[in-house]
Amino acid sequence: MNRQGIQLRWLLLGMFLGSIGNSFVWPLTTIYMHQQLHESLTVSGIVLLLYSGANVIGSYIAGLLFDKKDPRRLMLGGTVTATIVMGLLIAFNGWPVYGILLTVIGFLNGWIITMVNSYGTQSGRDGRYVFNMLYFANNLGMVIGTTIVGPLYQYAHGNISPMFSITTVLYILFSTVVFIFFKSDDNGSEQISNRGHQVDTKAKIKLPLSNLMISWAFFVSLAVIWTMYEQWSSNLSVFMTDQGISMTKYSLLWTLNGVLIVIIQLIITWINRYHSNLYRQVFLGIFTVALSFVILLFAKSYLWYVLAMVVLTIGEATAFPTMPAIVNELSPVEVKGKYQGILNAFSSIGKAIGPLFGGIVIELASYRILFVVCAFSVMVVLIAVFIIVKFNQSKTIRY
Repeated sequence: MNRQGIQLRWLLLGMFLGSIGNSFVWPLTTIYMHQQLHESLTVSGIVLLLYSGANVIGSYIAGLLFDKKDPRRLMLGGTVTATIVMGLLIAFNGWPVYGILLTVIGFLNGWIITMVNSYGTQSGRDGRYVFNMLYFANNLGMVIGTTIVGPLYQYAHGNISPMFSITTVLYILFSTVVFIFFKSDDNGSEQISNRGHQVDTKAKIKLPLSNLMISWAFFVSLAVIWTMYEQWSSNLSVFMTDQGISMTKYSLLWTLNGVLIVIIQLIITWINRYHSNLYRQVFLGIFTVALSFVILLFAKSYLWYVLAMVVLTIGEATAFPTMPAIVNELSPVEVKGKYQGILNAFSSIGKAIGPLFGGIVIELASYRILFVVCAFSVMVVLIAVFIIVKFNQSKTIRY
């Protein structure tokens, strides 16, 4: 039974629309602030750090409130507010208003993604299928958005208003989907009004220790893995251009990444119908992320970077959607939103500190040392997660 009255297809459509909208915003931040607003790369980095920090806070608060309040109102409030802020950015995109409004967008993105994931835990479908499809929808939107945004930005001669106009329209559509198709609890408004009291009493039930151990192992591991993963989307571009590889070829790696994620997700979804071991998928995914950095150590030509990106994408598509599916299985229904919020928050922490971490290692040592540190760190995470899962998996309770 679908407790929230939301069909998965509308959840996927919402994620898809939001993903296209977001991919019109974040890729342009550094280049827009540096070239058009004439701010330093340091200032751009601070803005992105504030964006990610606000994303962490939005994720955590949304997860807590999802379990206690009416999710439909929370979701609608998030999408409508995001629409208004995107609309303001059409006209007000100078400095420092751009940085302030972008930070607000960071909070709202964390809020909305956590709400969508939390709704996904109650969609009435198998958690593995739901999170694979949500990841698929998110990346399909990202492929479309990032493919369009570069040429559009060049065609607009650095004017960012058209991008925010399109994003505003997408968020209006997103809000419309939420308003029409996202429903409150089937038992009516009286149950919603009593919901906070129900959660206060039920949330006192503690998770079994083994469930808690595995969940927190995933939270911390995601923070570490995303810290290392962010080197691909930040510092690697400089490293590749220093080797004479064009930015166009670097951008093509991300097009490849998006297309492969879509294909791999469809394959995994098909395989999971017949056979799946979620923990093995996580182990395989973490290992291949580590392997991608090992390949970078030997990269002498563009084909090596293509190979490394293929390996990275296999790891990403295998591990990243599987962890929230496992956390969903380990969380009682009364606190599913809370734990999805924590998971998204830890992912955002990794994304926030990744570029800064990489920059420090490069300044103190070299890119080569950075790749060694990344590969080693992710392998340590793999060993730690493997040990924690092996000692606790048989004692867990699935919900």
